[in-house]
Amino acid sequence: MGDDSGRLVLAFARILFCNGQSTNQTVLATARLGRALGLQVELRPRWGELHLQVEGQAPPPAVTAVPAGVDMNRVIAATHTARALRTGQITEAQAAAAFAEISHSAPAPTWLFALAAGSAAVALAVIYGVQRWQAVALIFFGTWAGAYLRRWIGARSESTLLQPFFAALLAGLIGALAVRLGLSTNLRLVAVCPCMVLVPGPHFLNGAFDLLHSRMHLGAARLLFASLIVLAIAVGLLLGLATFGVSLPLVAQGYAVPLWQDMPAAAVAAGCFSIFYTTPARFVVFPALAGMIGHGLRKLAIADLGCSWATGALLACLFAGLALTPLAHRKRLPFSAIGFAAVVSLMPGIFFFRAVSGLVQIAGGGADALALVPDTIGAAVTAGMIVMAMTLGLIIPKAIIDRLEHRAGDG
Repeated sequence: MGDDSGRLVLAFARILFCNGQSTNQTVLATARLGRALGLQVELRPRWGELHLQVEGQAPPPAVTAVPAGVDMNRVIAATHTARALRTGQITEAQAAAAFAEISHSAPAPTWLFALAAGSAAVALAVIYGVQRWQAVALIFFGTWAGAYLRRWIGARSESTLLQPFFAALLAGLIGALAVRLGLSTNLRLVAVCPCMVLVPGPHFLNGAFDLLHSRMHLGAARLLFASLIVLAIAVGLLLGLATFGVSLPLVAQGYAVPLWQDMPAAAVAAGCFSIFYTTPARFVVFPALAGMIGHGLRKLAIADLGCSWATGALLACLFAGLALTPLAHRKRLPFSAIGFAAVVSLMPGIFFFRAVSGLVQIAGGGADALALVPDTIGAAVTAGMIVMAMTLGLIIPKAIIDRLEHRAGDG
């Protein structure tokens, strides 16, 4: 009985770990379920596997667990099942069957996934100041087609890098054609916005959370995984552009977007990303509202107070963290998913892509190679500062509220 209970607890932990829940919340939820079953357990997560230590008993075999996905429906369903087991509403056998079913539940339908992806990319283009309806149409089509391509590749390959690479390659090809047809400005939004949708923000945040809790190896592994995905996106994008002899300019002038247009676009982007992560419809409004208000605060801070991009991102993320952490606690939602969805419009993907483009151009040599160095470094530093500000903005309020909740006995 004890061995079966240990396996059950491990199956529950695997669902949370593999579908976007933070490591700390996964460890706490696992210990809580173990106590309800009469076991003192300690979960020891590593990249690629989970180990469960059971006091006074032989531990169950480790299970394979790669934290590469984000599926809030699975996390919520597993949490509800665990609560029903703790309160005696279901038996261990019923819980085991439910966990097995949850772990294989289908993601969002492809048509909805593709629609949300296209809409999110268009919303980001609005924030960056897209000017032509033809560009909007191409951005939507490129992202929509890339979403179908990602699902098609995902059904045939277990590689986590092929999907973003080929989706970005497609975006680069379409963006290069748009440049040749005179439908794209120097911002290259037709190519860049579909790639912004591919950035794995929750993995960056979960990696930062792990480092905060001194899980150095797991945090470093998460950050390396996310960085490799971003690198695959950048390579696919630049390769697609280069196919038709187009490059990504290191410096490009954007267009000012009024607040009444900027804030709703941020809300749409946040809502669409929530759909990516299979957030139940009743919860989508919360990251959308937090994203809209946070983005408005950022814009006001930059335009009226003269703050830097990084400071504006910090203020927006502090608001999102304060607003969404209590919701994540009450509903047992993965904070990394709803938190990133709320602030996705702040991600500096365009600066990172420009920095990689600059490195490629510098490596190619030529008379202008040295002249590209300052702008390349500037783009890389800007991207790094914004990511750091966003991470701190989300982590600080979450860490404080987590500690208060734990002291109150609610953690």
